[in-house]
Amino acid sequence: MNNEAGLNPASEELAQVILARTGLMPRKKGATDKMHRTMLELYERSKQANRQKKPELAVMTVEEMGMHAGISRQTMYDYLGRWTDISLIVKTSYITDGKVIIGYKLNGNTIEQAFEKAVNTLRDHTELTQKYIRELQRLVKNEKIAESQKEHHHEPMAEHDGQPKSIVEA
Repeated sequence: MNNEAGLNPASEELAQVILARTGLMPRKKGATDKMHRTMLELYERSKQANRQKKPELAVMTVEEMGMHAGISRQTMYDYLGRWTDISLIVKTSYITDGKVIIGYKLNGNTIEQAFEKAVNTLRDHTELTQKYIRELQRLVKNEKIAESQKEHHHEPMAEHDGQPKSIVEA
């Protein structure tokens, strides 16, 4: 899959490029190539929910998401982690006909708003990772210094009559 959009791309192609560039496409060889349809359906439902002032219309169950992607519910759960980890979608629930419906919706009214939140989440993750890297580098350096000092303290000294002598004299 090419991670660049062609000239005048259709929404399907652009949605695929976006998911590929953000690491949200399936990673297994031979896996579904329809994951972008789930994102587009989430967007369509979000528009409909806003138009009709019915927020529950924006919610998709995992079964519905899997159906749009052409995969099973269980396989869809495997992908949801990545989508929620970057805040592209959020888990939500609503009550209809006395039943609680649990599903997911875009984390914003539009794809653009949802991706802006994902960008912020990724930026925060990256900044925290940079702090971890600096700390790791400091720890590795200190561990090497400590190891080096330990080795210097344990150098053998030749003894004669209880008096330390240099190794050269021994």
